[in-house]
Amino acid sequence: MDVMGDMATLFETGRFAQPSAPGATGDEATEATEAADQAAEEVRQRLAAEAGDVEAMSVLGAMLLRRGDLDGAEPQLRAATAAGDRAAANNLGVLLHQRGYADEAAGWWRIAAVAGSAAAAHALGRHFRERGDEPAAEYWLRQSAEQGHVLGAYALADLLEHRGAEGAERWMRAAAERGHREAAYRLARVLDRRAVRDADADNGVGPAGARTEATAPAAREASDAGDAGDAGDAGDAGDAGDAAEAEQWYRQAAARGHRRAALHLGAILERRGELKEAGRWYLTSAKDGEARAACALGFLLRDAGDPESAAVWWLRAAQDGDGNAANALGALHAERGETQTAERWYRAAMDAGDDNGAYNLGLLCAEQQRTAQAEQWYRRAAYAGHREAANALAILLLQGGDRTGAEPWFSKAAEAGSVDAAFNLGILHAGRGEERAALRWYERAAAAGHTEAALQVGMALLRDGDEQEAERHLRCAAGGGSAEAAYRLADLLDARRPPVPAHELGEPTHERTECEEWYERAASQGHRRAQVRVGMLAAGRGDVVEAARWYREAAEAGSRNGAFNLGLLLAREGSEPEAVVWWRRAADAGHGRAALRLALVYARRGELAEGQRWADRAVTSGPEEVAERAARLRDALLEELSA
Repeated sequence: MDVMGDMATLFETGRFAQPSAPGATGDEATEATEAADQAAEEVRQRLAAEAGDVEAMSVLGAMLLRRGDLDGAEPQLRAATAAGDRAAANNLGVLLHQRGYADEAAGWWRIAAVAGSAAAAHALGRHFRERGDEPAAEYWLRQSAEQGHVLGAYALADLLEHRGAEGAERWMRAAAERGHREAAYRLARVLDRRAVRDADADNGVGPAGARTEATAPAAREASDAGDAGDAGDAGDAGDAGDAAEAEQWYRQAAARGHRRAALHLGAILERRGELKEAGRWYLTSAKDGEARAACALGFLLRDAGDPESAAVWWLRAAQDGDGNAANALGALHAERGETQTAERWYRAAMDAGDDNGAYNLGLLCAEQQRTAQAEQWYRRAAYAGHREAANALAILLLQGGDRTGAEPWFSKAAEAGSVDAAFNLGILHAGRGEERAALRWYERAAAAGHTEAALQVGMALLRDGDEQEAERHLRCAAGGGSAEAAYRLADLLDARRPPVPAHELGEPTHERTECEEWYERAASQGHRRAQVRVGMLAAGRGDVVEAARWYREAAEAGSRNGAFNLGLLLAREGSEPEAVVWWRRAADAGHGRAALRLALVYARRGELAEGQRWADRAVTSGPEEVAERAARLRDALLEELSA
């Protein structure tokens, strides 16, 4: 008999498998039947042992040891050991170890191990490791592992990994393949981290594992506080083989009840969009007491439109010390206007060691115009290394007129990876006329995907005449939703295209070009100059209704060019009175051509004094060509009035 030396699996042997009682129903009946069978088996083994059966002595000793009857087990095990039963020697070592006689236990384990007991070799290896004798530990654990002992393989892998020696992954895999759930989980972590490292190397990114702070309350995390390195990122990128294999091992460990494996598996599935299955694994992990899984499940429920159920799981996680869940509860109450409750949960997050708690407290105070308190909380989070808090603190100082105090915090946040802080530094340098320094920060922010920074870089490149690079940055900014970038990109493309022949009635209109599509995108976002340009293009195609619509939108938003062009369109359509209304609006905003048009209208009507007044306004507003024409008209009207 070869009984395991690890107490968790000490009696895993076929000798103790009992047949089920036929016809029994219910837990109590089953337990009673099993107890009766065990008692009968113990009697049989005791009778055989008293008759001198060595194997029965060993089995009886193991049964008594399992029951905790050390005094009854010891003589049976010693007798069997003396007769050469190696399993009894192993179990005698376990018994002595429980009594506190570690050295004597090791002696018996050595005897059993030399006799070929893999379980004893495992126990002996663990004994030496506890004593700090790692070479001896490795020797005996390797003996156990090479005999196929799953616990020996896992313990050897753990030792080799601790020492940074080769072979750790091989033995971890061997243990995992034999059903060791912790080995399956740890093997998945190794593959997971390697996949992320490979992805970072391919993308030119530094070492994996750097934490990214949230830029909004209740940021989500799926890190593993008990694990080294990056957490829960398999499946995003990296070596597809490692990522896929990591998922398989997470799944095996989770299926065997490993709650952290279930958490990571849920995270992988969530990123892949398989939310239903992700939720099942989060639920499994959360029910087993994994606070981070409860927190993640809360976010899934919130995103599915069930904030009440989400709050239940966040509360459970927060009460177990999860700062991220406390932040989520704070954000939920803040959205409801329950600021006192929100503040209480943000403080709980902070007490749990989550810097986002202090940052979110700063945001809450800033929204309530409690500037001094906001600065206090931002500083606390910023000093703890929270980059977005450093950026928020810098903005707060800048708003208070403290440029000198703001700049170091912007720099600290930007160096830590805050894209917004890099952009803000660009604005700061640009405001001082330090264009090169500003461009460097704009380029850094643009490289990280900041839309407005890409726009600024594109505009700077346009000024320098580098149209190709300017176009690339403008496309990035326009694709990110910047109306100004869309307009400038359209303007750049428009300048390159050949002149379009005038539209003749009866001819088909020309197809829309890419520049027109960008003009329209900017116009649909409310960009007034783009709206005027789209109106002009529509007018050029002969589409008066579309042109009028865009001119009107621009004019009503305050565009004087839009108002002037709308007036021209209305006048050509015979609606001069309405045209005058829009020209007046444009002229009042300083549009010289609109003022000249008004002067001509009033002169034609015979209202000479009013015509002279608008002509004088046109002279003042310009441009030069308009001013010259308006001056001649004004002088003519003055002469007519004097006659």
